[in-house]
Amino acid sequence: MSFASGLPKAELHVHHIGSASPRIVSELAARHEGDTPVPADPALLADYFQFTDFAHFIDVYLSVVDLVRTPEDLWTLTYEVARDLTAQNVRYAELTLTPYTAIARGIAAEAYCETVEDARRAAEAELGIALRWCFDIPGESGLPAADVTLDTALRLRPDGLVSFGLGGPEIGVPRPQFEPHFQQAIAAGLRSVPHAGESTGPETIWDAVNLLGAERIGHGIAAAQDPALMAHLAEHQITLEVCPTSNVCTRSVPSLAEHPLPVLVAAGVPVTINSDDPPMFSTTLTDEYEVARELLSLDDAGLAELSRTAVRASFADDAMKRDLLAEIDAYAGS
Repeated sequence: MSFASGLPKAELHVHHIGSASPRIVSELAARHEGDTPVPADPALLADYFQFTDFAHFIDVYLSVVDLVRTPEDLWTLTYEVARDLTAQNVRYAELTLTPYTAIARGIAAEAYCETVEDARRAAEAELGIALRWCFDIPGESGLPAADVTLDTALRLRPDGLVSFGLGGPEIGVPRPQFEPHFQQAIAAGLRSVPHAGESTGPETIWDAVNLLGAERIGHGIAAAQDPALMAHLAEHQITLEVCPTSNVCTRSVPSLAEHPLPVLVAAGVPVTINSDDPPMFSTTLTDEYEVARELLSLDDAGLAELSRTAVRASFADDAMKRDLLAEIDAYAGS
């Protein structure tokens, strides 16, 4: 794995809370021991992170969300996630943050934004990684959560914020209800990156594109079931943020061997490779590049091109993209 490990990478689909390593989760669980089902022993977390289906994954995920109760918890999580990403040679990451869950637990929106921004600046100065934010609506919490997320994004507008998203379960959470929120976010200059087509069919992807103005789609693997949709994504260069191991762990696909990534690539759909909630799925972005190598029969040059695709599909500014692409070229040519 030496080439993938050393390859400079951009991570476009990784959740803030879901990136907490067993070390971070156990530290936070110990702070709140007796008031959480999350084990404070890192050795017990592997069993705790065994999911029976997507609904069970959401339940476990929310129990980890509940560990972030103070600005101190939030700063620790954010900085340590940056440290773990840096260890994989991730140079740029767009973390999906869900402000509503913290605000609902008593952290004021102003304190939330100030804390993550302070951690972002510290990580860039001390670790050399550039972090940017996607504020996402937790779909299971409905329109009130969407209102709070939009207000936090537009009223406070932290410097690292680049996009607006929609996460959580897809089943029972229709995309059209969030159209006004996405319209306002896009009008304010934020980019649209909703989740869709992970645990449901192509129709949620069509809704994300036609109603939510999606420029990238979180997951989107159900597009492989609809040739017309794949053609549309290819024509309009709407990138899918694919997370192979995650899809298997949440039972969205039966196995890696049956993952639709090769079908999507063969149809010309632009894809990036991502880790989603890596410690929960016992993976890393480096591991996901190796999975993609197997699924797509890639050599080292192919892996380097995957990294370039992620940079090009990112919402980094042009200067940062040029620097990242030059770094990848220098590494791949060495």
